[in-house]
Amino acid sequence: MSGTEAVVEIEALVKRYGQVEAVRGIDLHVLRGEVFGFLGPNGAGKSTTIRCLLGLLRPTAGRITAFGLDATRDGVALRRRLAYVPGELRLPERISGLDLIASIGRLRGGFDAARRDGLAERLQLDLRRPLRDLSSGNRRKVALILAFLSDADLLVLDEPTSGLDPLMQHEFLSLVREAQAAGSTIFLSSHVMSEVQHAADRVAVLRAGRIVALGTVPELRGRTRLRVDIVFDGVAPEAELAVLPGIVDPRVEDRRFTASLAGSIQPLIEVLARHRVTSMLVEEPDLEEAFLDLYGGSAA
Repeated sequence: MSGTEAVVEIEALVKRYGQVEAVRGIDLHVLRGEVFGFLGPNGAGKSTTIRCLLGLLRPTAGRITAFGLDATRDGVALRRRLAYVPGELRLPERISGLDLIASIGRLRGGFDAARRDGLAERLQLDLRRPLRDLSSGNRRKVALILAFLSDADLLVLDEPTSGLDPLMQHEFLSLVREAQAAGSTIFLSSHVMSEVQHAADRVAVLRAGRIVALGTVPELRGRTRLRVDIVFDGVAPEAELAVLPGIVDPRVEDRRFTASLAGSIQPLIEVLARHRVTSMLVEEPDLEEAFLDLYGGSAA
């Protein structure tokens, strides 16, 4: 359960690379104990925002703080309180996963060996193998083990399940929930919509460096179009249905009417009340459809 205290505060963040403006004035608050989903396609500004949060990039304008620490000025102190899994993962080639975990553990005051081995078993990973012999998915498992071993106050996970099979993605979601229950805050940047839909308390959708939608998963789904599929006991009243407010892409095939509906369903119900209906299906979009609708729409 998330609290009301903001752990991460991003205010009017702007980042330019020469003439290219990668981030164009982002405002975000991530609350203590929540899983915050950060969505957007490549080039939207997600990784740039994360690097500014980590203190690896200096913002052109605006301010980022986490736990009251300024990401630019207090980067070293801030990074002690977080764990980061980058989208582009680079690990040393010549050592094993065990050696890498031991090395990072010495810097962090040690990791519990039994917990390490338990995480490796859950993720089906042999930590004794040299990292150079591991697939990209298994290398990502090593990074995930390091992140979840850390007991960090803030987990920053950028495309964390890239290269993992569906079974391991499911195990990852279990690990996220366990970390949240233990008090960690999770900042989850991902292209895997089902992952965010099942894990996140709130979601921000990034488009061309700007936040175009922010809210809970049900709120984002509620802002998009419903799918409507109606079968009439007789010829469908096409003329009445096609002029309803919010009806998009109406189609009639004999007794069947299908369309998308943006806005209130009440006018549709009033029309249907005047006719005999055999069946009616009204479906909410999943998060992936909501994301595509929000991202593809003209309104920012």
